[in-house]
Amino acid sequence: MSEENDIDRRIGARIRIERESRGWSLTELAEKASVSRAMIHKVERGDSSPTANLLGKLSGALGLSMSTLMARAEAPEGRLIRRDDQPLWTDPDTGYLRRQVSPRSDLPMEIVEVTLPAGRQVPMPASAYAFLRQLIWVLDGDLTFIEGAARHEMHAGDCLELGPPADCVFKNDSPHACTYAVALLKQR
Repeated sequence: MSEENDIDRRIGARIRIERESRGWSLTELAEKASVSRAMIHKVERGDSSPTANLLGKLSGALGLSMSTLMARAEAPEGRLIRRDDQPLWTDPDTGYLRRQVSPRSDLPMEIVEVTLPAGRQVPMPASAYAFLRQLIWVLDGDLTFIEGAARHEMHAGDCLELGPPADCVFKNDSPHACTYAVALLKQR
């Protein structure tokens, strides 16, 4: 089994565990996330690679941040996680590459590094942000972040605190990849 298929399988298994731990059927999760029951079934079985947008919808419906859902599926235990051991996940639709930088822990903070390819965009539903506060720090390149009606043009070194939950779009209109870090503070 390829590493990518193994990640998809672990993400799907984690979604199933989260759903079942709440006593929800596939239909209930589908209704809460506004996605098809068939798609959730394919993802849970590891037959389909979920997109970042789909993971945002599912994690929001489960009452988790996307980062928490992914960390539960990917990150090894321990206080130190070396770069070579940091889990990577690629959105099959956009090539968006997500690196779980922080180790899995009970700290109320997580750090994620994202590389968004040139000319790509990733929409995220407001439900993906309902449970946390976030900062976006552009490490390299240019990022357009659309937060509801607000549009933020960001460049290397810029840092933005997200406002109240709103439907968002991460856009890279430049001819080069953009890398940014997301620091997430979970609400307790």
